Amino acid sequence: MLHGIDAVDWASIPGHPHWYEPDRAARGLHDLAKAANPVQAAEAGSRLGGGGIVHGHSAAVFPAAAVAAPLLLDIAQQGHAAARDTALGLLDEALSCCPHAGYTRVVAADGTAVPVCCAIAHHLRARTEFLVGLGRRGKSLLADAAAHWRFEIRECVADGSDTAAFGILAGRLPDGAHAAEMHLAGTITVLSELTLAYPPEEGSREACLRVIARDPGELPPGALLFPAECGDRVH
Repeated sequence: MLHGIDAVDWASIPGHPHWYEPDRAARGLHDLAKAANPVQAAEAGSRLGGGGIVHGHSAAVFPAAAVAAPLLLDIAQQGHAAARDTALGLLDEALSCCPHAGYTRVVAADGTAVPVCCAIAHHLRARTEFLVGLGRRGKSLLADAAAHWRFEIRECVADGSDTAAFGILAGRLPDGAHAAEMHLAGTITVLSELTLAYPPEEGSREACLRVIARDPGELPPGALLFPAECGDRVH
C-alpha cells in the first residue's frame, strides 16, 4: 500500500490552490495505511478530509480523491478495522461532495477526462465483491455509485430518426430521458436526450439505449457515455 501511495506525485494533481493540500493527501494516506487503532485512523482521516482529498467543512472534493480511491479501497481491505471504516467514510464523502470550478475532472488511463464522481464510482464498482461482503455499508456505497453510470457503445443501428445503441452498462440508468456526455479520443460531445430501451438482464451488463435524434454514424463503437449532470456538478 505504501509503495502505491509514494508512487503518486500528489503535487502534480490539479486542485484549487486555496483548498487542496497535496501534503495532506500523501501523509494522510500513509498514516491511514499504518493506523493500528481508532485514534490514529481518526487523525489520518482528519488530514485527508481537511484538504487532502476533500474539504469537509466546505463539502468540496478534489481530483486527488479519484486517484486516492483505489488506495483507500486497498486500505479498507488490508488495514486495521478502524482504518477500513475511515477509508469507507472518506469515499462516501468524496462521492457526495462537489468539485470546484476548473477542477471537476480527472484524466483516466485512456486519456478520458472523467468527472471526479464518475471516476470514484468506477473504482468502487471494481471492488463490488469486497464491498458486498461488508454488508449494508458496502452495499450502500455501491448503490450511491450506481447513479454515476457508464455506458460503452459496442454497436449502433438506426431506429427511425433515432439510434439504438447496444453496449455495456455499469451502474444504473434511471427511467426517463437523460442528457449524457460522449467521450471519444479526448473529445466530449453532449447528447441531449437518451433513454434506456432495454435494461440488462440479471447476471449481464448488456443493455440498449435509445439516443434521440442522432444518427448511428455519430455514435462510434468504443465511445463512453457518462451522465451529463455529473460533468455539470460544481461547488
